[in-house]
Amino acid sequence: MNMLEVKHLSIAFGGLKAVDDFTVEIEKGQLYGLIGPNGAGKTTVFNLLTGVYKPDSGKIILDGQDITGKSTIGINMAGIARTFQNIRLFRDLSVLDNVKAGLHNHYQYSTIEGILRLPRYFKMEKAMNERVMELLKVFDLDGEYDMKASNLPYGKQRKLEIARAMATEPKLLLLDEPAAGMNPNETAELMETIRFVRDHFDMTILLIEHDMKLVSGICEKLTVLNFGQVLTQGETSEVLNDRRVITAYLGE
Repeated sequence: MNMLEVKHLSIAFGGLKAVDDFTVEIEKGQLYGLIGPNGAGKTTVFNLLTGVYKPDSGKIILDGQDITGKSTIGINMAGIARTFQNIRLFRDLSVLDNVKAGLHNHYQYSTIEGILRLPRYFKMEKAMNERVMELLKVFDLDGEYDMKASNLPYGKQRKLEIARAMATEPKLLLLDEPAAGMNPNETAELMETIRFVRDHFDMTILLIEHDMKLVSGICEKLTVLNFGQVLTQGETSEVLNDRRVITAYLGE
């Protein structure tokens, strides 16, 4: 069964088609890669999937639900979470509070309860803190729960961003170049983290990535974009051996 079905998605900016007739199907529990040269439209696809942009045409179906044109909040509540190429954390907040920010759709109390510190406020805060610590332990960040996010090493900041996204309890996790700026050891650790997230949470993951070692090591299927259009799709090994991909992606 498919977790995500994207049908003929298109958007233009100033008359230029940034994404043109993009179609993809991603099965539940699949690790799927979206690759292509710079400017191919990959991040624009993510922005369409998450409601940052509204498509000019096409449909986005998440787990059987049409989410086309919904707001970013509506799409997140429907079950899509994402990370960004340039890490976006609340840098002056603690590790715990960064992840806690992702829980507020699931643990809620009223403004009055918060201001007056009524019993429900303390109950919700306790439940959120416990849930955050569970997630931090999964990502091996529980020892740094009280540290400022900005003081974490780069690789752990990446993991914290993924942990915060997972706090929203998504059905589909979008990772935008998660290995960007990482050294080989950090990339290898990230690969293990992504595999663990998929297996531990039974998660469907779509990632944009330029690191071909990471792509070939974890992605089961790939779509290659070039000039906003799908160049090819299929099993990872077949796609990476396609001469058209080598020409478009590596410029050979």
